[in-house]
Amino acid sequence: MMNKRILAMAVAASSVAFAGLAQAEVKIGFLGGFTGGIESLTPPIYDGAQLAVKQINEQGGLLDGQDIVMPTGDTTCSDASAASNAADRMVNTEQVTAIVGALCTGATVAAANNAAVPGGVTMVSPASTAPAVTDIDDNDLVFRTVPSDAFQGKMLAKLLLDKGIEEVVVTYVNNDYGSGLDEAFTKAFEAGGGTVAENLPHEDNRSDYRAELGRLSATGVPNLVVLAYADTSGQTVVRQAYESGMFTQYIGADGMVGDSLVNAIGADVLDGMVATRPGSPDLPGTEIFNEAAKAAEIDPSAVFAAQAYDAAFLLGLAIEQNGNAEREGLSEALRSVASAPGEVILPGEWEKAKELIAAGTEINYEGASGTHEFDENGDVPGVVLEMVVEDGAFTSQGFVSEDNATDDSESSEGSDS
Repeated sequence: MMNKRILAMAVAASSVAFAGLAQAEVKIGFLGGFTGGIESLTPPIYDGAQLAVKQINEQGGLLDGQDIVMPTGDTTCSDASAASNAADRMVNTEQVTAIVGALCTGATVAAANNAAVPGGVTMVSPASTAPAVTDIDDNDLVFRTVPSDAFQGKMLAKLLLDKGIEEVVVTYVNNDYGSGLDEAFTKAFEAGGGTVAENLPHEDNRSDYRAELGRLSATGVPNLVVLAYADTSGQTVVRQAYESGMFTQYIGADGMVGDSLVNAIGADVLDGMVATRPGSPDLPGTEIFNEAAKAAEIDPSAVFAAQAYDAAFLLGLAIEQNGNAEREGLSEALRSVASAPGEVILPGEWEKAKELIAAGTEINYEGASGTHEFDENGDVPGVVLEMVVEDGAFTSQGFVSEDNATDDSESSEGSDS
């Protein structure tokens, strides 16, 4: 029988070995809508974040050579309980240092309030665009790499008015994303001289929206704005609108920009559909990301893929700057690595950043989707792209210019999916 002293030594040695093994990796969680309203949009967003992780790990890893691992959680996009449970698992079971996500605004709010903020975990969402994110009581723990819908709503209004579309009807999914985007759009559209003839909320995940469509079509306005999700209510609303022959022009925002919508409804039906989505400005980091994404067989133009890459890369930089894999101090480090002054770090330049941080040199990450100078609320400026369905897919028509844009709001922050 093994001597008690030898057994104790063996246990101690195994504990040390286990601790060493545990320290060989740092966990950054990913919260996404792998099922539900944006399930077709989530995979390339996750791939964008994973590209950043792969580059960091291949260029020396974090701190003393630790690899980043990225456990995932499914928020379903619309179920607050699912989002809270997924975040709780990340914070208290997986023991993540930080989180990329969530994607849908309601999921981000639920995850932050019920798990991340109480646990002191920094979150960076690449897709939560609703103004509600700005108002989270977050102890400076919730950030986003995408502009708020207060900005996207204004740009969508300007785009339509510039196209001579001066009268619309609107239906929006009845949650933080839909209501926030609708409010920003309606306010800017009417301030610019447009008319919203009818404006109706609808609940997600229903099979029939004909009652709402009947009220909207009774106005006689042919231009239907749908602020919802391409894989759930938005798709059903557009399909039933087409089947009823009620409208001739379909209009959406980022939550509707997915080829799954075109494939489900039909390219001929949606030909000419107009939408907006946050985009990436023409910065040096944009082309670098595009090339790296293509090499990794990721579509660089996928909605929020670049923003997810930036969220993951920024969190890696922040952990390196913080000097450890602890949660305390990480949000302050995140602000430091994302802000001027400092030597510019571009996408993929992990080894360079690591050397500069070790030397005590300040850095300033300028990413794939923007410069990410976070304001006091963790929000960022941004740009919005015009998207049009042509040749069977959503294609970019370039940036919506802010010149002469109606700004009747107090904020020009961004939107959410």
